[in-house]
Amino acid sequence: MANSNDDKKIRRILHFKFTLPGVSDQMLAMLKSGNPLYRMFGDATVRLLQNVDDPTRFVQIIEYDAPESIEANRQQIASDPYVQAYLQGWRAMFSGAIDIEVYKET
Repeated sequence: MANSNDDKKIRRILHFKFTLPGVSDQMLAMLKSGNPLYRMFGDATVRLLQNVDDPTRFVQIIEYDAPESIEANRQQIASDPYVQAYLQGWRAMFSGAIDIEVYKET
């Protein structure tokens, strides 16, 4: 039986697009507090970009290698209590919609 270290990895790139009126240092710290969540997938890269023409618009880009077995069941990850708590914090902070897009390299 193969262990999780032998699980094939799949590269994923997430884009969180949102508007954050009245940007504060506390809000930016909240955005960056999720980095450990992404590290659970291993060597994740997390970037937060602010639009230069509209400073209220942001894109957070997360690139990670997900084990194929986990990626096959993203709903299970989404129901994890730590993930749920993090997402509730995001939703409480934003009055507008958050667009989440998942990409793969072709």
